[in-house]
Amino acid sequence: MKPKSKILIIAGSDSSGGAGIQADIKTVSSLGSYAMTAITAVTSQNTTGVLSIATIPAKEISKQIEFTSKDIKPDAIKIGMLHSVDVIKSVIKSVSRIKIKKIILDPVMVAKGGAKLIDNKSIKILKKELLKKVSLITPNIPEAEILTNTKINSKEDMIYAGNILLNLGAKNVLLKGGHLLSNTMQDIFINKKEISIFENKKIKTKNTHGTGCTLSSAIATYYSCGKTLKKSCEMAIKYVNHAINTRPNYGKGHGPINHLNTIVIKKNFR
Repeated sequence: MKPKSKILIIAGSDSSGGAGIQADIKTVSSLGSYAMTAITAVTSQNTTGVLSIATIPAKEISKQIEFTSKDIKPDAIKIGMLHSVDVIKSVIKSVSRIKIKKIILDPVMVAKGGAKLIDNKSIKILKKELLKKVSLITPNIPEAEILTNTKINSKEDMIYAGNILLNLGAKNVLLKGGHLLSNTMQDIFINKKEISIFENKKIKTKNTHGTGCTLSSAIATYYSCGKTLKKSCEMAIKYVNHAINTRPNYGKGHGPINHLNTIVIKKNFR
């Protein structure tokens, strides 16, 4: 099978393999596309939490983005963990230079275990400068609350926060509803023309490490292959749900999901 498209992932590494760059590569690969990376930080973590974060200099991140894209031009970009003002500014500059239109931003701010991954100055720059340069932003409820300075307790609150993000310059928003206390999972896709709600049964499990990274990479992959942004969101949500349903139950904390759920091995191994 030949890759259908090429995705550049700009994000942090997760040593446990469940989230970050590792989850992104697995997602893009399992959905049939070619993954390239620009690593923004190296984290030491496992399913119980983050032990440490080693940052990559902003210049080196820019080099990864530009030198890689000069040779193999990506069809879409997925942006994840950006931990400082310098990094955000260098990513904006480099992404503008390589002129890619399809960009998915997952505003990674808090790890599953609760560790904060971005400072307040960086959040301001992200809101002011990066938001308007991407095709879609995919915050979960805690991230949307930080970005909009509002409290979200309902579907109506989600739509209200989504509209604030649009007014801040976002073109499209997929607000993920997993943190709401409900038996159904409601993810809301919103832009200036429409509001669509993707409703699914909530899967009760603690093994959801890397769902946000996986979702945004899946959207970038489907979008790069010619699907509409809304359809890409719908298909990516289905992929993540199936990955949660078939989770491998690894680790003592928030375990990973099954990124390989789309792959059928046809050869017999002996």
